[in-house]
Amino acid sequence: MKNSVCFLIASILLFSCSNKNQTYINPVWDSNAPDPTVIRSSDGNYYMYTTQGAAPDGTNCNIQVLKSKDLVNWTHLGDALPDKPVWASRTQNFWAPHVTEVDGRYYMYFSAEPDPEVKTGTDLGLCPAVATSDNPAGPFIEKGEPVISGNGFINIDPMLFKDPVSGTYYMYWGSGFEPLKVREMDESLMDFKKDSPTIELVKAFQHNYQFLVEGSWVIYHDGMYYLFYSGDNCCGEKAHYAVMVARSTSPVGPFEVLKNEKEGDSPILEYNDKWIAPGHNSIVEDGKGDLWIVYHAMDREKRKADNIDNRVVLIDKVTFADGWPVIGNGTPSESFMEAPSRK
Repeated sequence: MKNSVCFLIASILLFSCSNKNQTYINPVWDSNAPDPTVIRSSDGNYYMYTTQGAAPDGTNCNIQVLKSKDLVNWTHLGDALPDKPVWASRTQNFWAPHVTEVDGRYYMYFSAEPDPEVKTGTDLGLCPAVATSDNPAGPFIEKGEPVISGNGFINIDPMLFKDPVSGTYYMYWGSGFEPLKVREMDESLMDFKKDSPTIELVKAFQHNYQFLVEGSWVIYHDGMYYLFYSGDNCCGEKAHYAVMVARSTSPVGPFEVLKNEKEGDSPILEYNDKWIAPGHNSIVEDGKGDLWIVYHAMDREKRKADNIDNRVVLIDKVTFADGWPVIGNGTPSESFMEAPSRK
């Protein structure tokens, strides 16, 4: 009888705990991890990939990779790209990875700075590259040459998107004070489709956050394509960064930018008293199909005390109103919030 009562009490407690709304508070990863891309793998786990940085043991990474079951609690797995590309073997600029799973294979798109002898003519800047792996944690192996080259940091932040309507794959990238761009990929997903045009999308202009635009991320929602992007300065003494959005009925535009006449642009996520320079986001679904934005930001007080651009990882829920995405009150959440669903 006693054992039966204990079992009943334990079952009630377990049921109550399992049905209680879980909460989280930002940051979900309190270590430097810029430009976070998060995907949900076919293995049921979430994987996060970020620009360079270091593992908790201090080991430097070319591309950090982390793993989570719930978008809140993360485990660092190490370096997703332990071997540098042969054409970028002596540099250390590996930026903004984006990973896509296709038929059980993982494709990583990132930007890298070529070695000095590889740079020719005006091709002196970072280049989008592709690496592949059969495991979401890596190691990823780069294909042996960049997808495209150019000057400065015009060709950065590549993002692969599969149009759910046509099945066509596109790569978005940019911009280094130039427009964000898009171009169709070939069947290998490792190069552009021959003779496909490069199409300019959102342009940079000299006003507020859009003086510089970068960090493209595209989703399809209720018949519309939404292009999230960030600007202006991600970091440094004049850090001034925010997330903006544009929409279109086509993955190649034209895109309508969310803005108002007075401000010139309308950020959907910008600084508050605690968090500065939020941006360079990815968008991912939780177990219920709700959308979450994953992005980096800097703690205002810690940055002031340490004088270090420590870009940690935050998440917030994305909803829609009047045909546009909305993120809370337009700034990073500071208190405990309802956590993503694991269903």
